[in-house]
Amino acid sequence: MPFAAITYDIKPGYEKELTEIFGDFKRVKSGRVPDASGAAAGTILATAVFLRDDTLVRVIEYTGDLDAVARHMAVQPGVREVEAKLKPYLSKPRDTDTPEGFVATFRRSLLNTVAQISARDLPAAG
Repeated sequence: MPFAAITYDIKPGYEKELTEIFGDFKRVKSGRVPDASGAAAGTILATAVFLRDDTLVRVIEYTGDLDAVARHMAVQPGVREVEAKLKPYLSKPRDTDTPEGFVATFRRSLLNTVAQISARDLPAAG
């Protein structure tokens, strides 16, 4: 399963506030990611958020099309709420108020994948 990681440039010193924002995250009922016609385009399997100094990183484990995942995330109420709450803590503004702005910001914030290794990729012991 692939992973994607996006970065946020934040003001240092707000670890407690940022932890609270993500601690109150409202999960979606399903990880299913639809395409424009409503057909399955992928799945969001897991997310994790990491913070150090002035960098916050959101890691997403997913299946399917990453652009569809970004478009799906752009309209999720919990994601929109987190993005709004993060604004005062950002050192560089992010245009995430619209789905188009969110997707463009997602793409600009995406880290390049260097390696992905999973025990799930190992052959079954026989």
